Amino acid sequence: MTFEETTGSTLTPEAQVALDRATDSAHRHHDLLSDRAFHIKQSAVRDVFDISIQPGLISLAGGSPYLQSLPLDGLADTAADIIRNHGLEALQYGPGQGLQELRELACEVMAAEGILDADPSDIVITTGSQSAQDVAAKVFCNPGDVVLCEDPTYVGALNAFEAYEVDLQPVPMDSDGLIPEALEERIRALKDAGKRIKFLYTIPSFNNPSGITLAAERRSAVVRICRENNILVLEDNPYGMLRFDGEPLVPLRADHPEDVLYLGSFSKIFAPGLRLGWALVPKHLFRRFYLACEAVVLCPSPLTQMITAAYLRDFDWMGRVRASRTFYAERCAAMLRALDEQMPDGVSWTVPDGGFFIWVSLPEGTDTYPLLTEAIEAGVVFIPGAAFTPDDAPSAQLRLAFSAVSPEEIAEGVRRLAPVIRRAVEARAS
Repeated sequence: MTFEETTGSTLTPEAQVALDRATDSAHRHHDLLSDRAFHIKQSAVRDVFDISIQPGLISLAGGSPYLQSLPLDGLADTAADIIRNHGLEALQYGPGQGLQELRELACEVMAAEGILDADPSDIVITTGSQSAQDVAAKVFCNPGDVVLCEDPTYVGALNAFEAYEVDLQPVPMDSDGLIPEALEERIRALKDAGKRIKFLYTIPSFNNPSGITLAAERRSAVVRICRENNILVLEDNPYGMLRFDGEPLVPLRADHPEDVLYLGSFSKIFAPGLRLGWALVPKHLFRRFYLACEAVVLCPSPLTQMITAAYLRDFDWMGRVRASRTFYAERCAAMLRALDEQMPDGVSWTVPDGGFFIWVSLPEGTDTYPLLTEAIEAGVVFIPGAAFTPDDAPSAQLRLAFSAVSPEEIAEGVRRLAPVIRRAVEARAS
């Protein structure tokens, strides 16, 4: 969805495809575009990200990690040393699976969260975890196949999956995450309708955008339900290390190596600009997944892999993670405090125990998309909730990010946003 559309009503997928075809019909080459091309959407998050860099705006939109604590001088020396002493290797093609050292270090990262049996030979280094989401849809899904997802869920995954013409089916959450009974009910209804379900995409720890965490007692139940119905679990865990109390919940993959394809990211524990993540793939699925990754990128960048490996090997990355937990917890508390002070009655929000995001809910029937224009005029930016669901209906929710904003800017941003929200609530009540 483009930014122009955020100021008006949302379009159904069919209407959007028709509009895109009409818009792209001017040149004869547009007749050569595949049907799939018209299912590739522009991300509303990227639209708002571009807007949020305007001077004077406070962005509560982008979920960017805080990088100011990185040891930049040391990293500069490391990068120079890699190019000076290992340049012919760093600047050459590398193995399609990724460097052995980085795959071994990814196993150490996972071990810190509770995945103790990861084998480097089952890991593929990816260009961020988003490319792994794309590969998963490519490898497992035919047009019309069902992908289950939390409601709400990560907009980048929605865009990646929709490009492969899948049938995205949301499953509701409550304050303890994905509801196992609702998952069973949705699977039963889809099977009764003759649908073929391929996988469940889930962000169990500090869901993007809601900040909700799947409760420990529900985790095995979710995997069990999927296993009994021959549905793969695609576990996306970029924020798992960032639990404020320093005790990450054990990932779904830890106890279910054959039923969970696990996606990790170096973006939140190091730096997103290096564009590196990894997939820990069940052994029986590894070859097809790896070949699909290699077909797209040939090989992940040896240079950025070597820099990342050096950071994990030679720097106190775990110490920085511990400091980041405290840092993000302080900013989360600042946003919760500002919301409590500024928001009108009838507005509620999640209280995350990790990650980057808070999910704000307005009275049912409110549409937060048109409020974005008012918010920008007031000097603050957020992400409307409709970006995070495959549902076509307007959303009464919005996402706020606290990860890269100072407590002072958080307080001021919420102060600017509050009158916009208050007018919408009053209009809904009248």
